[in-house]
Amino acid sequence: MENRFVNIAVCVKQIPDTALPFSLDPHDYTLVREGALIMDESDSYGVELALQLVAADGGGEVALVSMVPGASTSGLRGGLAVGAARALVISDPQLAGSDSLGTAKVLAAAVGRLAPDLVLAGTESTDGYTGMVPVQIAELLGWPSVSYARHVELCGGILSIERQSEAGYDDVICPLPAVVTLTAGVVEPRYPTFKGIRAAQSKPIEELSVSGLGLDPRQVGFAGARQQVICAQPVPMRPPGEIVTDTGEAYKCVIAFLERLKVL
Repeated sequence: MENRFVNIAVCVKQIPDTALPFSLDPHDYTLVREGALIMDESDSYGVELALQLVAADGGGEVALVSMVPGASTSGLRGGLAVGAARALVISDPQLAGSDSLGTAKVLAAAVGRLAPDLVLAGTESTDGYTGMVPVQIAELLGWPSVSYARHVELCGGILSIERQSEAGYDDVICPLPAVVTLTAGVVEPRYPTFKGIRAAQSKPIEELSVSGLGLDPRQVGFAGARQQVICAQPVPMRPPGEIVTDTGEAYKCVIAFLERLKVL
């Protein structure tokens, strides 16, 4: 029987630099994504694990998949620099306002175009925190999914996964193709070398639109979203705490405070 190498796609979200202040569009309350975007830190674990799995398998390819406004690729360069072979970027003004399901439809169509054996993704993105997109991708593709993987091994086309749980971890065996989400620290991401950075500049990055994926524009963006943000307000400032000067009876103030909180 001919041995076939495993190809892996990694879902990469490009987000505004988390070290900088963020802002919301005053009209639709979506996150303003301007300037150079960076790779979400949670996705760096997927890139590294994919590279390790492909190396252990003896071949195969790692491809990055990203849905992003303005066809930005700045957040993908790091993944290409450390060893990913290529990237697929989906960018279209019609994608603005997509909810998690709309995003999953786009990424699932892109994954179908790449036809990988395995899709890796972060558990949730830093700027969204829904944690829903990867499992929705798996459902749309009809593939099994395993979430919160803390350790992944690949042998003979079968995944062996330690799935993080509240009590420890579960041992899960999963066939390919599949979608797996990873916990932080599953591996230690490598740093790109100067040679890798130079090589990344010539690696292919394919750009597709909604129509290029064969999707109905009414299923994505604001048109297809099943939720709408109607208001956003800053968190109110926390009132200053009460300072009690102990004159021998400060305990009474403490007791009164705890009674107000109904602790006593």
